[in-house]
Amino acid sequence: MIKTNTIQDSFFTNQLITTSSSLSRLNHAALAFSHIQNPNAFVYNAMIKASVHCGHPFQGLLCFINMLRNRVFPTSYTYPSLIKACVSVSVMGFGEGVHGRVWETGFDSHVYVQTALIDLYSKLGRVGDGRKVFDEMPERDGFAWTTMVASDVRVGDMSSARVLFDEMLERCIANAATWNTMIDGYARLGDVESAEILFDQMPARDLISWTAMINCYCQNKRFGEALAVFDEMRINGVSPDAVTMSTVVSACAHLGALDLGKEIHYYVMRNGFDLDVYIGSALIDMYAKCGALDRALVVFFNLREKNLFCWNSVIEGLAAHGDAEKALAMFSKMEREKIEPNGVTFVSVLSACTHAGLVEEGRRRFSSMTQDYSISPGVEHYGCMVDLLSRAGLLDNALELIKSMKLKPNSVIWGALLGGCKLHKNLEIAKISVNELMVLKPDNSGHYNLIVNMYADVNRWGEVADVRAIMKQLGVEKTSPGSSWIEIKRKIHTFAASDKSHAASGEIHSFLAELYGQMKLDVYLPELASTL
Repeated sequence: MIKTNTIQDSFFTNQLITTSSSLSRLNHAALAFSHIQNPNAFVYNAMIKASVHCGHPFQGLLCFINMLRNRVFPTSYTYPSLIKACVSVSVMGFGEGVHGRVWETGFDSHVYVQTALIDLYSKLGRVGDGRKVFDEMPERDGFAWTTMVASDVRVGDMSSARVLFDEMLERCIANAATWNTMIDGYARLGDVESAEILFDQMPARDLISWTAMINCYCQNKRFGEALAVFDEMRINGVSPDAVTMSTVVSACAHLGALDLGKEIHYYVMRNGFDLDVYIGSALIDMYAKCGALDRALVVFFNLREKNLFCWNSVIEGLAAHGDAEKALAMFSKMEREKIEPNGVTFVSVLSACTHAGLVEEGRRRFSSMTQDYSISPGVEHYGCMVDLLSRAGLLDNALELIKSMKLKPNSVIWGALLGGCKLHKNLEIAKISVNELMVLKPDNSGHYNLIVNMYADVNRWGEVADVRAIMKQLGVEKTSPGSSWIEIKRKIHTFAASDKSHAASGEIHSFLAELYGQMKLDVYLPELASTL
């Protein structure tokens, strides 16, 4: 095109820039743009859009400035891409300037442009200004309404979003995107019941609707229901995508449902899903949490591309299984491959050191985190270090580390110190921990019971009575019994202490009673003949 001078044809150049953008070849688009002598508005629009699409918003903004300098007037197609660029670089001043240009050039009544401005103000935290644009629009389509609903949802204002949504229903302009946005908003706030009601009321559900509901259950730790929705989705003939599959695999991980996880892995392979970093990291995490570490490693090493999430998943899996040597070796391999670790990575590394009792190695990694990677320690990192030092009997060092924290220590950190005190029978530091825990978690019976047992071990019955009196006065009792679950024929059965809600509860208790009776009959008695 350059040799034949076809590059000067705005139509062909526009097409070339658009095609290059779709292939993420911004350099080719820029080369074509640089050779056209008098680009018109359509060519400028294509170049601005290409810059934003390929992740170079500043270049898009610069292109717009050159467009104005060359006295080329923007069109309605200029502004949406330009506004996206302002959102990407979080430049409110430039965004307001663009809004001013919209007014000057007469596009203040253009639905597409005004909708982009609502999105701009919303994503930059000025929902009120976005609502003002929305209210002043002479004409609104369903997309504009949905954008305003999404703006309210983004800041957690579900009451305002609901008012708009109900009005959309009355006007019969609510589409699947609007319903999905509302379901997602309720899910983020933990209002599962409202999300369920909307999901059940939807006139038609698309893939995003099903995935949003599965996500809703997973975000609120109702993993069994997430898997039930996935089954219902498949029964209804809706094919999942990679996002759905990674979420479902994650639900299996939290439930420890290995057989079901294997089945879903097989479904992924059978249906031609690309084993990308998202599904890959979810599978690694699932196999590791279900105890199948060998399978987790097979998935990891078979991934063509590995991002930080994949590395974090495999390091965490090795650490959780107590294989500190391999976890640290994997971290070193990650460093050699120039993958930059984050705070999550170091939580796993420090956890590995804790499980193996590698005090000096843990200290070195903790220092490396700040000195080599400029990662500020979070509560989780301090928690690992306190746990490491406490288990090793370095309780004074652990207490000093807590006192040196710039963050406020939480109950997990004081609990780790208390656990170390119990292990090494240090009542003095234990009392400090319990005093802090009584403020942070006054209703948690575990901390009280631990100090009671420590006092009882050294026959300090007066202190035992005092702590129990405090517990009685505060009304502290065990309110959250432990639970466990088992997977049988793809179904998860959950059991909790004193819980009789299971369908086979009567049969189970009857069998346990029979088993208990047999155990009493089989109790070991010493042979008296040998002693007579």
